[in-house]
Amino acid sequence: MLDRTMTFSIGDEKEQEMKQILTTVYDALREKGYNPINQLVGYLLSEDPTYITTHNNARSLIRRLDRDELLRALVQSYLND
Repeated sequence: MLDRTMTFSIGDEKEQEMKQILTTVYDALREKGYNPINQLVGYLLSEDPTYITTHNNARSLIRRLDRDELLRALVQSYLND
């Protein structure tokens, strides 16, 4: 039972957390009537948290993410699809 190699990746968990936070923030922006793509781009370019609504704790959630890591994951996802 323990003779097989097991793999564990923290990176996959971090990427899943980023995706969940980004989805929650997107939904909160949409619920408040904003264009979520424009707001997220504004935040990513400026790192100004006022681009993100406080609705459903979205502003606090997005600030948990490292902006550089998020951009890397987004570019990687875009190029892999």
